[in-house]
Amino acid sequence: MLDCLVIAPHPDDAELGMAGTIALMISRGLSVGVLDLTDGEPTPNGSPEIRARETAEATAVLQLPWRQNLGLPNRRLRATLEARGRLAEVIRTTRPRWLFAPYWVDAHPDHVAATRLVEAARFWAKLTKCDLAGSPFHPERIWYYPCVHLRLVRQPAFIIDTSPFHELKCRAIACYASQFAGNSAGPTVPERVDAAASWWGSLIGARHGEPFYSREPLGLRGLSDLC
Repeated sequence: MLDCLVIAPHPDDAELGMAGTIALMISRGLSVGVLDLTDGEPTPNGSPEIRARETAEATAVLQLPWRQNLGLPNRRLRATLEARGRLAEVIRTTRPRWLFAPYWVDAHPDHVAATRLVEAARFWAKLTKCDLAGSPFHPERIWYYPCVHLRLVRQPAFIIDTSPFHELKCRAIACYASQFAGNSAGPTVPERVDAAASWWGSLIGARHGEPFYSREPLGLRGLSDLC
């Protein structure tokens, strides 16, 4: 059983978007898993074997207790009925309280498809009288994390202070060396992520932060819950 399931279109998306928050949740005793929907290949400098090795290294850095790959096709990811059923079965067997998915607006078609797939699979996971493996289950929330392809600043629902875990996030991202080679025309992806973390953190009086989004209202038991 998992407390949180982070669903990523490709290996490295979870690390780029919310590795600091993943590390924070693990440090507080939550069971966190990552499900990569595809192997992320082909890419200019990668291969399935390289990506698998890099993913294993990043998983070890973050000390993730659970990580799997759904084996859907990279570059052709679609929210099909078959894919919806496969993801719903993972949700029914891992039974996470919270799901994390990419922000619903993105320049990368795989990311948009991934979010549609997560939302549909969340609904399907609670169905009775069906042929899905596992018993019906409905996660309480879907939180959305940003990806690097959409270069727009969207107002988040909240920002997590990830200052104590930012160095760990950078180490996890660095594991995916094949994905960041040859980008010398401007700031590299890790440099952009590092700068963004500093900016988001500055908005809440912290050194580093990660933003999250929600389609649904947030509930607070009182203003003391705010930092």
